[in-house]
Amino acid sequence: MKNWILAFRPKTLTAALVPVVVGTALCYSLGIGFRLDLAILALMSAFFIQIGTNLINDASDFKKGADTSERIGPVRVTQSGLISARAVWAGGFLSFLIAIVLGIPLVISGGWPLVVIGLTSVIAGYAYTAGPFPLAYLGLGDLFVLIFFGWVAVGGMFYLHSGSFDWAAVVAGTQIGLLSTVLIAVNNLRDRETDIKANKKTLPVRFGVRFARAEIAFLCLAPFLGLFYWGLRDLPWAGVFPCALLPVAWRLVQQVYRTPPSAVYNQFLGQAALLHLRFGLMLSVGLAVGKRLS
Repeated sequence: MKNWILAFRPKTLTAALVPVVVGTALCYSLGIGFRLDLAILALMSAFFIQIGTNLINDASDFKKGADTSERIGPVRVTQSGLISARAVWAGGFLSFLIAIVLGIPLVISGGWPLVVIGLTSVIAGYAYTAGPFPLAYLGLGDLFVLIFFGWVAVGGMFYLHSGSFDWAAVVAGTQIGLLSTVLIAVNNLRDRETDIKANKKTLPVRFGVRFARAEIAFLCLAPFLGLFYWGLRDLPWAGVFPCALLPVAWRLVQQVYRTPPSAVYNQFLGQAALLHLRFGLMLSVGLAVGKRLS
């Protein structure tokens, strides 16, 4: 059981949690309201899509030679022999199936757009490192994260509650998506040398270390520019609360620029995950407070 929990990568599940919380808080702030039961089901479905993606990634990276004994990142269960590749593949597909079943009530409530969101999320989760055109091996992993952990996740949650579109969901989705992408960007910069050997053409492999550092700086700091938008929407606290994290983001950028890619990037990865979580929660609190004070 400990090995399976390790394979699930529980520390990464905040990437699925934050969009659900932000999308729900946004609906509340705009006076649309929300259903707690649907939010919980959406969260559980998102968790299983994330877990399925992680498991397929674990087995697929081992099969393609990206995870070897030279790996400096966290332990991967397939590469280390803790769980067989066949079992990990099966666990990934089972996770996707559970996510689909959990999504049935969401489809009943939200209609065909939820079918599209759910199925494309599952397919993309599989195609991240598997299939004939694995996104991560083509340098498209960063874009995948921005789209599915930002725009699709936050926008889908907003649509589930409201049945409508609002540019506020796009802005919030962009902010959360960019900070989610920091995790994969740090991960890819850390693994650049082993990815070169595995022919995994991530952005650091394609464009070099200098580009990768600039990307991380942009991803960390750009979400704070979006905070001005919330003042224009008469939700100023949503723009104020996350500002407290700007020094944290800046410190992470400085560390990345000063440190050569190495195992210490595992610490930066944890900092990036915490920044993403805290930003999402503070944005959500700011949205909720703005509604209460209006």
